[in-house]
Amino acid sequence: MLPSDGRFGSGPSRLRPEQLTSLTTTYRDLLGTSHRQAPVKALVGSVQRQLLDLFDAPDGYEVVMGNGGAAMFWDVAAASLIEHRAQCLNFGAFGKKFARAAGAPWLETPSVRSAPHGTLAAPVAEAGIDVYAWPHNDTSTGVVAPVERVVPASEALTLIDATSAAGGITFDAANADVYYFAPQKNLGSDGGLWVALLSPAAIERAERIAASGRHIPDSLNLHLAITNSRSQQTVNTPSLVTLALLETQLQWIIASGGLAWAESRARESSEMLYRWAERSDYATPFVVDPAHRSPVNATIEFAGNVGAHELSRQLRAHGIVDVDAYSGIGQNQLRIATYVSVEPDDVRRLTECIDAVVCGLRGQ
Repeated sequence: MLPSDGRFGSGPSRLRPEQLTSLTTTYRDLLGTSHRQAPVKALVGSVQRQLLDLFDAPDGYEVVMGNGGAAMFWDVAAASLIEHRAQCLNFGAFGKKFARAAGAPWLETPSVRSAPHGTLAAPVAEAGIDVYAWPHNDTSTGVVAPVERVVPASEALTLIDATSAAGGITFDAANADVYYFAPQKNLGSDGGLWVALLSPAAIERAERIAASGRHIPDSLNLHLAITNSRSQQTVNTPSLVTLALLETQLQWIIASGGLAWAESRARESSEMLYRWAERSDYATPFVVDPAHRSPVNATIEFAGNVGAHELSRQLRAHGIVDVDAYSGIGQNQLRIATYVSVEPDDVRRLTECIDAVVCGLRGQ
């Protein structure tokens, strides 16, 4: 009955065995070498090219990398992309965190449009806004948002936090100026790196702000990151394991059919969970509107007579881990990743395990 792999966390994704093997074969002589030398630069260049391919990026778009994760990029955006004022969508923990970063003291107070957890906030055109920002998929709630421009002809930039969406949800790259993420979810890698697909307008904005006299620490200077990325390197030493795992995952996704294939695979798993919850007499999808339900991580709400904490504890005792709700979002929920590396048959087995545990808790 147990899944072949019990890792269903919405934080770091499970890694495929082939990726781990590659670290001691393909990348054995690369790990532990300088990121300023040709072999590592070739790895960075390979990752950049494959991301442009995977996202079907328009001409002029560039893939830029920097040290740190997506949380670091929130501060990069505040320092290097927002000129005066941002509009931020808050429909989960991660939109709220970006809004807090966009409230830096050198910027005007951001316009924040909020919606209750489990529902989607919508942007609106607003005078004086030079950045519109929201998550593609808010990992904390399992709500997915469209990637679209608020004002098509505007000079305002569209920033999309894609950490849990990148590599698992299709989108039109032309509708975003900055599509940024850390690669530890669908892209099957590890933390310690932020990656951003930048439009020419975003690059110009970063260059202009860097030249404006605004004080920007090197770690938050997007113009500096762009310059280094064009030389296939990061400002400081990156995790080579992160880059190696990312390259192998990109190769797998692209060879399997690209972004459309990846989303189809993730949806097979997530729809299985949603259908199971809708049939259940004790569970229901937390996101009521099917159009707003994430294909890559599903949040399931439980009836009051089923304790999610005890359910999670018993699942963990049997090797099924990291399915707890996001702190501060839901009190009686499980949050289950259906990233591309998750086998759909493991999701089916997970639902059977949950049913079995609940029957035991009910004394049936």
